Amino acid sequence: MADRLAGKVAVITGGTSGIGEATAELFVSEGARVVICGRSVEKGQAVADRLGENCQFVIADITQETDIKKTIDAAVTAFGRLDILFNNAGGPTHGLVDAVEEEAILYATRLLFSSAALAMKYAIPFMREVGGGVIINNSSVAALRDNQGDLVYSAVKAALTHYSKLAGVRLGPDGIRVNCISPGAIATPIFWGGSARANTLSDEENNKKMQKLQANLAKATPLKFSGLAMDIAHGALFLASDEGRFINCHDLVVDGGRTSMFNEPG
Repeated sequence: MADRLAGKVAVITGGTSGIGEATAELFVSEGARVVICGRSVEKGQAVADRLGENCQFVIADITQETDIKKTIDAAVTAFGRLDILFNNAGGPTHGLVDAVEEEAILYATRLLFSSAALAMKYAIPFMREVGGGVIINNSSVAALRDNQGDLVYSAVKAALTHYSKLAGVRLGPDGIRVNCISPGAIATPIFWGGSARANTLSDEENNKKMQKLQANLAKATPLKFSGLAMDIAHGALFLASDEGRFINCHDLVVDGGRTSMFNEPG
């Protein structure tokens, strides 16, 4: 199939690398016009230039509400409407149960939860104007079981998953579907410091790190190979397209069966 998103306009946060970049590329190939946001002007503009006139980049820090609103408004200004919101931006957080600090909790909440909730708030009126839309929140298998992330990260992702389901109930009558995706064992540069760190390394160094990472993550699934950013992008495409029209309040787990394995000693 092709043009599954023809005529649609999407916002993808954290669209400058990894899952966000792969999703932007796939959405554009399927006919969507896309606005991506992120903090790296060099990386973001390079992605937008590569994808062409149907992709625009907005510099934004999604922990700041003003930047979130700016990104949503930019999509409507550029392309006249908003149909799809993929709250993908995120990153690692840290916190130990017996030594957690307040700032770590607040930062994780801003980065992983309130950024998505606020983007939804600003997107909803525009979706109502066009008779509906699709919101996808990128959660994690860490929300579902132990030993998949640190304590604070896991708890905040669990909140995001539950929020997505409740929001889908409330927004369903408006024709707005809300779902989340829970990736697991996905090989992206976030494992060695995120896109900023990856940008400081040569292509050869990044390739070596990716190969090593894929080999390690392969051990974490029954399938014995690691997931890639495009695996999550295809999940997002399914949820965003008319093929997913009857899917709402759902957590799509894309982990190669990881969550069905026993916990490792931790």
